[in-house]
Amino acid sequence: MTSKMGLRRTLKKMTKMVESYRVDRVVPRDLFGREAPDQTVSIVTDALDKWFALLDDGEYNGNFAAPPLLRDLPLTLERREVLCVDQLVVRLRFVAGDGVELPAWSPGMHVDFHLPSGRTRQYSLCGDPADRRAYTVAVRHVPDGGGGSAEMHTLDVGASLTVRGPRNGFPFVRGGAAVFIAGGIGITAILPMVRAARNLAMDWHLVYCGRTRESLPFLDEIESWESDRVIVRTNDVEGVPTATDLLSDAVTGAVYGCGPPPMIDAVRLAFDDVGATHLYFERFSPPPVRDGVEFEVQLVDSGTIVTVPADKSALQAIREVKPGVAYSCQQGFCGTCRTRVLVGTPDHRETRLTPEEQQDEMLICVSRAAGGRIVLDL
Repeated sequence: MTSKMGLRRTLKKMTKMVESYRVDRVVPRDLFGREAPDQTVSIVTDALDKWFALLDDGEYNGNFAAPPLLRDLPLTLERREVLCVDQLVVRLRFVAGDGVELPAWSPGMHVDFHLPSGRTRQYSLCGDPADRRAYTVAVRHVPDGGGGSAEMHTLDVGASLTVRGPRNGFPFVRGGAAVFIAGGIGITAILPMVRAARNLAMDWHLVYCGRTRESLPFLDEIESWESDRVIVRTNDVEGVPTATDLLSDAVTGAVYGCGPPPMIDAVRLAFDDVGATHLYFERFSPPPVRDGVEFEVQLVDSGTIVTVPADKSALQAIREVKPGVAYSCQQGFCGTCRTRVLVGTPDHRETRLTPEEQQDEMLICVSRAAGGRIVLDL
């Protein structure tokens, strides 16, 4: 039954893709001058539509991609600005000390900040890609987080640190129709995309959600855009949005979402029921553990044995006894939490490491033990 349902979903998705390819297409009349479309051209385009839809449904395998060119960049904080009424979001503009141009970036990209404490944290670039002098990010202070946001908030103008990147795990396609969905600070990844969509005269819509208006950064800019294309919802007035609320304009094209896991999960579950054909998303907090089984981790330096519950990641459990363990994205793509496995077999739940690297390493933010206990070089 599961395989049949999966096949039906795949065929439904392919059908929607084929239909999207045919929008506004005109098949020329046949060579004999009759009004009917040319039969040969119709057959060929029909076959190509289905073939491209089949290819488009494939899964990306990062093992075959060239590694991104990343470099360490020394930057200086040039400007600090509080954005929200609740005082919990700051916009930080960093420039190179020698004034040289920084590597180019595009909407959806982020950089890794190496903080003075030794922490590494990732933040989406939310400035203007045409401004090659600076990288701008906006950071919400999370009091019960891992300390990275608090440290970013304490940086003074003139502070120096190192960043690595930029790199992209959240691609933006410059064309077609697009629905953008942002939850809270997730607007930082979405904002440059919407600006680009407006400049490209794309058919776009934005749904921006948050707890209260006082907690929403960039609200002045967003509410200056076309009012018929922007929806701002707050939980204290309209309540928590449903998938229907979020996807009401997703009749064709692509959907881009960035926000808390419950919002992203709701969009993913409902996506097959709308007309849009592509879904791109990014979470700013860890995804829920799926099909987890309890296991044990032993830290070789201290001999401490940590029990990892079925609904927690190894990283979360390890941080309870070793708070200083390195991590950043908590989603399995940055590699900051990469750790050597000394004993045991990992259950790899990421695609960043090569098969060779997976023999004796794992990303503890998402991967687990295949059974029994694993011993880590921590």
